[in-house]
Amino acid sequence: MPVKDGDKIKVEYEGSFDDGEIFDSTKMHGGEPLEFGVGQHQVVPGFEMAMLGKEINEEFQIHLEPKDAYGEYHAEGVQAIPRTQFPPEMNPQVGMIVELQQQHGDHTHPIPAKIVDVNEEEVKLDLNHPLAGKALNFKIKIVGIN
Repeated sequence: MPVKDGDKIKVEYEGSFDDGEIFDSTKMHGGEPLEFGVGQHQVVPGFEMAMLGKEINEEFQIHLEPKDAYGEYHAEGVQAIPRTQFPPEMNPQVGMIVELQQQHGDHTHPIPAKIVDVNEEEVKLDLNHPLAGKALNFKIKIVGIN
């Protein structure tokens, strides 16, 4: 029975960049298959769409352009904030990941940001997803369909 919108599926996968570097895989997560609901927007759009019509135990490869993965890289996603907004005991360093809080109605949710520059006055944060602007390749095997 082929995968359709609304199915809950389990997949084994390996994600790599065009140069062959592996950035994520089932093995990196203890070998447990990734489980998600098709049509629930729990994974990037191109990954989700590639599942439709596939069968249990089917193995395939896909290539996703940035627009179908984590989106394009946006220069305006790099923002400077006053250094005084960091706790005094914190010593911000280039490469550190900090967690910002974004208000959505009655609740907040975390947004990771990478520090890309630090000076006496301000800290520059990159709010783009770390995989934004990158083409992604996946080897996938569907191991469960509910």
